[in-house]
Amino acid sequence: MVQRRSIDVSGMSCNGCERNVENALKNVDGVRRVEADHEAGTVEIVVEDDVNDDDLGTVIHGVGYEVVA
Repeated sequence: MVQRRSIDVSGMSCNGCERNVENALKNVDGVRRVEADHEAGTVEIVVEDDVNDDDLGTVIHGVGYEVVA
């Protein structure tokens, strides 16, 4: 089963930032689709049920952005 999640992310300021986040998250097992929006400061993601939010946050942090709680 898959689910749609929205993650608030700070630090994205351009299309290149969006691509960095999208490419990093696409490499996570169980991630089906990612769409980042730097203007809204959000990442919309479609993932399998077993994908952990903490793991997604770690990946986002690893490419230089912060998840906003």
